Amino acid sequence: MLSGEEILCSTQQVIAGLEALRGENRTLLDSMQETLQSQTSSESGSLEQEKTNIILESLERIELGLGEAQVMMALSAHLGSLEAEKQKLRAQVRRLCQENQWLRDELARAQQQLQEREQEVVTLEEQNRHLQFMSSIRKYDHEEPPMEDKDSNSGKESLDDLFPSEEEEQSHMSQPHSSAAAAAQQGGYEIPARLRTLHNLVIQYASQGRYEVAVPLCKQALEDLEKSSGHSHPDVATMLNILALVYRDQNKYKEAANLLNDALAIREKTLGMDHPAVAATLNNLAVLYGKRGKYKEAEPLCKRALEIREKVLGTDHPDVAKQLNNLALLCQNQGKYQEVEQYYERALHIYQSQLGPDDANVAKTKNNLASCYLKQGKYRQAEALYKEILTRAHEKEFGSVEGEVNFLYTDSALGINIWHSKHDNGTAIMMNWWLRRKADEQTFTQFF
Repeated sequence: MLSGEEILCSTQQVIAGLEALRGENRTLLDSMQETLQSQTSSESGSLEQEKTNIILESLERIELGLGEAQVMMALSAHLGSLEAEKQKLRAQVRRLCQENQWLRDELARAQQQLQEREQEVVTLEEQNRHLQFMSSIRKYDHEEPPMEDKDSNSGKESLDDLFPSEEEEQSHMSQPHSSAAAAAQQGGYEIPARLRTLHNLVIQYASQGRYEVAVPLCKQALEDLEKSSGHSHPDVATMLNILALVYRDQNKYKEAANLLNDALAIREKTLGMDHPAVAATLNNLAVLYGKRGKYKEAEPLCKRALEIREKVLGTDHPDVAKQLNNLALLCQNQGKYQEVEQYYERALHIYQSQLGPDDANVAKTKNNLASCYLKQGKYRQAEALYKEILTRAHEKEFGSVEGEVNFLYTDSALGINIWHSKHDNGTAIMMNWWLRRKADEQTFTQFF
């Protein structure tokens, strides 16, 4: 049995032979016709006419053979294209089967988690019933617990929530795969509807550290978008931005930078130079450079993102304050403390005017500004800010502060402040440890 390639090669050789034979027969036919015209004898003329008819029949058979050979060649090409399409469809089926298996695994994991949560709910309900029973019989107890300890503990909890410890911050920063999920909660550019489900799935896989699943999903979605909409489409830029954040979480900074630059070029071309999506990409690129220690390259990108947000959102929008915070962090790493103070003070004004004095961003910005003061040796300004934060926390938890409020001990080298206040004829001493944090331990805000 001959293989397909051997049959095709033999057919091509037959076509070449038939074409050569057709040329020879046509040459013979032309010569016979010339001889027939020059002869006058009827007997010799009939002989030549018979030869001519034989050559014509031979040419017809040759033409028929050539037509059949060409049909075989066309059929072979068609079969080859069908086979290629078949292979492509098989590859798509395998990919869909893999995605289906991933989704089945995810569904099984979600069902298992649901069962665990239901068991926890049952346990908590049982504990709640037990506590209610204990509370109902506590009224018969003659000895009441001292209220001062309760107030002191609740005050410490509120301060701990407002001022996380260094271990908590390092624990949060030791999870690099959480930044993409945090970025999804920020503003900048709304994820298109057709990408929202895939985006949420990628973010979930990335938050679990399952990059072997998240990255192929991003790449396949990017390939499908480029085929359907072209490379220069805003949705393609969004997918590039998502994939870049996943790469950045894997410390693949070079690949992430290339993708962000590509996304920036697409968004500038399709959406305009002053679109919020352009500002979001500029910010993410600046954050990436900042994580690599390239603060000088990151600063102009962050400033341009700030200009766009001010132009589109207004100068007093909370997103502008977030951008100012990022810019302040970049300048602080370069030792530009005067600019850092200006950016933090402006961000603080925006948060206070737009979100209110009790917003968590107000306390965080004051803390950052106080840290900047400490780095410059401006201990009085730093102490005043720390006192404002602690006083506000105390008033929110216990009410207004009665009597004089002082710092009993301040050590700027260790950043330790012990604060004393009087409340309800009792004394509550609240301590907060402000441990020194390096510039690279401070967090940036990401946008999509």
